[in-house]
Amino acid sequence: MSASTIAADMGALAPRRKRRMAPSAYLVVAACVAVIAIMAAPLAFSFLASIKSAAEASAAPPHYLPQTFSLQNYFKVVGYQAGLATYVGNSTLVALMTIVACVALAAPAGYGLARFSPYGKEIAFLVLLAPMMIPYQALLTPLYLDFAKLGLVNSRLGLAIVHTILQLPFSVYLMRNAFEAIPREIEDAAMIDGCSALRRLTHIFLPLAVPGLVTVALFAFINSWNEFLAALVFMNREFSFTMPILLVSVRTGDHGAIDWGALQASIVFSVIPCLVVYLALQRYYISGLLSGAVK
Repeated sequence: MSASTIAADMGALAPRRKRRMAPSAYLVVAACVAVIAIMAAPLAFSFLASIKSAAEASAAPPHYLPQTFSLQNYFKVVGYQAGLATYVGNSTLVALMTIVACVALAAPAGYGLARFSPYGKEIAFLVLLAPMMIPYQALLTPLYLDFAKLGLVNSRLGLAIVHTILQLPFSVYLMRNAFEAIPREIEDAAMIDGCSALRRLTHIFLPLAVPGLVTVALFAFINSWNEFLAALVFMNREFSFTMPILLVSVRTGDHGAIDWGALQASIVFSVIPCLVVYLALQRYYISGLLSGAVK
């Protein structure tokens, strides 16, 4: 064995030196930390205010750290009017119905727009996306009049239909991109094997487009859970209120003053489900958003 070979082997066994970060990398890390701090600060302040007493939460100037620890705000929210469980149940049921409707409608629509080439397909796609350019507040009055005739006011099904109408164009857009990112060779092989269009969708494309489906479901859940104006218009009885309506109702304290502590406690209750769902589905969400970005 030559001396050069021995030296090369010794160099391979020697511990590798840690690479130093470039100065620009430190700037990127610092910028990320600053953005995280800015985004997390309101949530931290809401939680700190929620564990203060009612008088301390409304103090001016405010104390950022609680002087005394109190859970009275959470007890007030839990037992407020029809009860927190009622409002959480309403929001959860409406969000689940919205998710099912968006996925069931957006998947075949996105598949058709991505894989078939009928006459006027692009025009149809633009027409489908047109509602995204219209403020949905302008649609609430005619929808309310129609839903009142159908008996869907104060109905969780009616509110889920409204949320589906608002979310569906974006859901179709996401699913179209997800299906277009799947190689056409896979579809050609399935067609050679005699698969029908419906079978290709259910057995091939849907399993491959799981990140896109999860992204559609996640957007539908968050938008339905946090939607306020339609819930305020269509739900006017306590038993049918959703979480955003609770935030408005519970903030009114004694003598018409704002109960900041109860408001922040209800915000904490409202944020937790969204945070849990997002963290559980984060990896699918990121890959779903990137579907179709690179070809």
